[in-house]
Amino acid sequence: MDIASTAAASQTAPTPSTTQAEQSASALSSDFETFLMMLTTQMENQDPLNPIESSDFAVQLATFSGVEQAVRTNELLEGLTESMAVGGLGQIAGWVGREGRADVPVAFSDAPITVYPDLPADADQASLIVRDAAGREVSRTAIPVSDASVTWPGTDSFGVPLPPGLYSFETEARAAGDLLGTSAAEVYAEITEVRLEGGQGVVVFSDGSTRSSADVSGIRAAPGDTL
Repeated sequence: MDIASTAAASQTAPTPSTTQAEQSASALSSDFETFLMMLTTQMENQDPLNPIESSDFAVQLATFSGVEQAVRTNELLEGLTESMAVGGLGQIAGWVGREGRADVPVAFSDAPITVYPDLPADADQASLIVRDAAGREVSRTAIPVSDASVTWPGTDSFGVPLPPGLYSFETEARAAGDLLGTSAAEVYAEITEVRLEGGQGVVVFSDGSTRSSADVSGIRAAPGDTL
């Protein structure tokens, strides 16, 4: 392959549609022109008694062609990544207006809230801890050690009704009296928005909390709606 044919092929290559791709192509074209100038200068200033071997020119051209192909490959991969991310966003767009299950605060008014504990297998005691919007513990009650959901009636540890507001839930696990740990418990809360951040789907809940779409373990219809 000679330099003229390579230059012609470069000029007739398809132009990327995105601004970033156009900038990359422009930079690549500029680099190629610089390469030609350097090659011409190299040929003009070579020692006539010890000229540069033609094979050396071929190696230089092959090296540039390899770089050119690598840049175009990277552009193609970036385009595929963006397309896949947008496709993923389309899959979760239908979640808006539904209820998603995640470890987020949820609004309480007067209806009991179903909570999904996360307990280790070796626990023999468990407690449900409820916190208000300020992070204060307002309720602590014993719950069964199982994977089954539990219902919080909206009362404190003494059975006194709590005011409407945002509440979050934790489970505390113990074994033989020793604390194993505390982990956030999941509830169903309304999803108000989905968006793309860093190529990943992000879900926004009604209280403003955000979670990765991968952290949403369930979707269900909101009250009065059907899937």
